[in-house]
Amino acid sequence: MTTPGPQLEEITPRNLAAALGVRVRPDQEFAVSPVVKSLAEAYVHPDAAWPRLIVDAGRPVGFLMAFFDIDWFEDGSVRRSGLWRLNIAAGEQGRGYGRFAVESVAAELRRRGTKEFYVSWHLGPAGPEPFYRKLGFWPNGETVEGERVAVLDLSADADGGAEGERKGN
Repeated sequence: MTTPGPQLEEITPRNLAAALGVRVRPDQEFAVSPVVKSLAEAYVHPDAAWPRLIVDAGRPVGFLMAFFDIDWFEDGSVRRSGLWRLNIAAGEQGRGYGRFAVESVAAELRRRGTKEFYVSWHLGPAGPEPFYRKLGFWPNGETVEGERVAVLDLSADADGGAEGERKGN
C-alpha cells in the first residue's frame, strides 16, 4: 500500500532509474545540475551528501540532495549544512513538492541540531529566488560559484522557518 502524500526515499538500485529520470523544465536547466551529477557528487562526498528521491503515490516527482557539516570555506573556519540540489520534475511543479522538500531538509537539519539552513541559487528570470524567499531564506551577502547564498534561521521557533512561513500563509 502506498503512503498518502509525498515521501523521501533513499536512492537505491531499485529507484535509481526513476531518480535519473527526474528532469526540470528546459528553461530551468541553467539553474540546477541534473540528478546524475548530484549522484556522482554524493558518491565522492558520502559523509556530507544526503540524496533523496521525492515520490508521491509511488511516482517520482523530484530529487533533492542536502549537505551536512561541510567545510564551507575549505579552511576549517566555518561548517554549514543545507540544500545542495532541488530538482522538481517539469510536470510536477507548482504542486507543493518543492516546499515539501525544503521542509523535509529543515526537519532533518533540526534533528541533527543544526540552527542555520543554507541554500544557493542562480539568478535569473527562471531562477528559484522567489521560491526560496517565500520560504523565509534571505541572502547573506555571499556568492559561491556565481550563485547567491541565502540562509534560513532554524532556531527562530520550534516549528522552524519554512514551517512557520507556511502556517502564516
